[in-house]
Amino acid sequence: MDAAVIVVGAGPTGLMTAGELRLAGADVLLLDRLAEPSGESRGLGFTPRTMEVLDQRGLLPRYGPLDTSPLGHFGGVPVDFGVLDGAHFSVRGVPQHRTEAVLGGWIEELGVRVLRGTEVVGLAADGEEVTVTVDGPAGRRTLRASWLVGCDGGRSTVRKLGGFAFEGTESTMEMFLADIADCAIAPRPIGEALPGGMAMSVPIGAGAHRIIVCERGARPRRRPQGLAYGEVAAAWQRLTGQDISAATPLWISAFGDAARQATQYRRGRVLLAGDAAHIHLPAGGQGMNTGVQDAVNLGWKLGAVVRGDAPESLLDTYHDERHAVGRRLLVNTRAQGLLYLSGAEVQPLRDVLAGLVVHDAVGRHLAGMVSGLDIRYDVGPGTHPLLGRRLPQARLATAAGPVDTTALLRTGRGLLLDLADDAGLRRRAAAWSDRLTVVTGAPQPADDAAGSGGAHRTGGGGVPAGTGAVLVRPDGHVAWTSPGSGLGVEESLARWFGPARRPAPAAAA
Repeated sequence: MDAAVIVVGAGPTGLMTAGELRLAGADVLLLDRLAEPSGESRGLGFTPRTMEVLDQRGLLPRYGPLDTSPLGHFGGVPVDFGVLDGAHFSVRGVPQHRTEAVLGGWIEELGVRVLRGTEVVGLAADGEEVTVTVDGPAGRRTLRASWLVGCDGGRSTVRKLGGFAFEGTESTMEMFLADIADCAIAPRPIGEALPGGMAMSVPIGAGAHRIIVCERGARPRRRPQGLAYGEVAAAWQRLTGQDISAATPLWISAFGDAARQATQYRRGRVLLAGDAAHIHLPAGGQGMNTGVQDAVNLGWKLGAVVRGDAPESLLDTYHDERHAVGRRLLVNTRAQGLLYLSGAEVQPLRDVLAGLVVHDAVGRHLAGMVSGLDIRYDVGPGTHPLLGRRLPQARLATAAGPVDTTALLRTGRGLLLDLADDAGLRRRAAAWSDRLTVVTGAPQPADDAAGSGGAHRTGGGGVPAGTGAVLVRPDGHVAWTSPGSGLGVEESLARWFGPARRPAPAAAA
C-alpha cells in the first residue's frame, strides 16, 4: 500500500480531511492536480459552527485577529446569530487561500504526505483496496490504498470514476464574482436588489473588494477562452451605472445556481466530501463551511476503521448524518436564491419574511439553519437536550485545576466527562481507555473571557444542571449522557468507538 487513505483535492475540505485522519493515526497521502495552491478565494469567512470546529483543533490562533460579526442573512433578509447560544459569531474577510495556508501548515506538522501536480485519471476498487491511476511529475503510475476520499470539488473526478449518482437540477442563471483592486466602490454587504438583478460588494482588505453581480435573465454560457473581466465590468455598469472597467482584477469567476447531491456519500471503499458530494448556490457562504464539517465528521470515523478499532459499519453513519445536512443545505440555498435573485414579484414574500424573522422562534430557526448550529445527529434514544448536538464550550473545575472542554478535544480522541465523580462509570469506561480521555470535574459558571484566537463571545447555556456524565465523540458531538440517554454507557461506547479492549492491570490502575 502507498497509504492507508488517499485523499484527492487540497482545498479546505481535503486539507481538513487529511488532518483529521492523521490526527486519528491513519497514514494519509493527499493528492492535488495543481502544482501550487491556486490562490483563489471562493470562500470568504466562517460560519459559527466552523469556528467551533477550528477552535476544537486549536487552529484559530493561527489566523491572528479575526473580524467577527453577529449578523448574517437569509436570502437578503438580515439574521442575528446573537439569538443562539454558542461561543462564536461568524467571521468575515478570511480569503480561502489563507485557510488553505493555515490548514496546510497544520497537516505538515502532523506528517501528511502531499503530492502536487498529480491528477487522478483512473480508479478501481474492490472489497480489499483501491487502486488510483495518476498522471504526475513522475509520469503515469498507480497508487494503492485501503480507502479513497474524493474532496476534489464540484467537477469531482473521483465522483465520476467512482460511479456515484449526482442528482439535482442544472443551472438556470449565471453570476459573476470578481476580486478587484484600485477602484473606489460603495459597500453593498448583503447585496442590493436592483431593477435588472442583484449587485454585492464587500471590502476584503488591502484596498481590495469582492463584487458579485447577477443580471436577471443571464443564462449559463460556455467560454472556451475563459471569462474576461470586461464582461464582469460591463454587467456591473448595466446594473449599477458605475464604471469599474479600470479596476485591477485579482480573480474572476462565473458560477450558477445548480443544485446537486450525490445519492451516496460512500460506495464501498470510496467516499465523498465537500463540493464533490454537493453543489449549490453560494448563498451565505455555506459551501466551504459544510465541506470542512463533512471532513470532521468523516475523519475520526475512517481513522477508527483504519486502526482496526471500529467496524466498517461506522462509516455508514457518515452518510446518514452528513447526507441529511447536505440535503437541507440544498433546500435552504435554493430558497435563498428565489428570495435574493428574483424580481419585484417576490418582494411581498421578502417583506413577510422580514416581519417574521424578528420573532425569536423564527429568528432562531433561520439563524440555526444558515450557521449550522442547529445540527443534531441521531445518536440513539434519549431525552437529554445535548444528545446529538455539539458539546457547548464549558469550563470544568478538576483536581488538576480548571480545564476547557474545547481544549480537551484537541487530540481528536473521544471524551468522557464524569461530572458526578462516579467511580463505577470510570471503571466501565476503562475498557476503552486507548481511545477515550476521561475527565472528572464540576462545571463552572459561564463567563465572558475571550478564548483562543480572540474570536469568542459569551458562552451560552453550557452543560445543563443535573447532568452527571457526557460522552463526546471526537467531532465534538454528544453521544451519551447520564441521565437522559436510552442507552447504557458501554453500549454507546461500543457503537461509536468499537468493541471494548480490556486494559492491562497497570493501565487500569
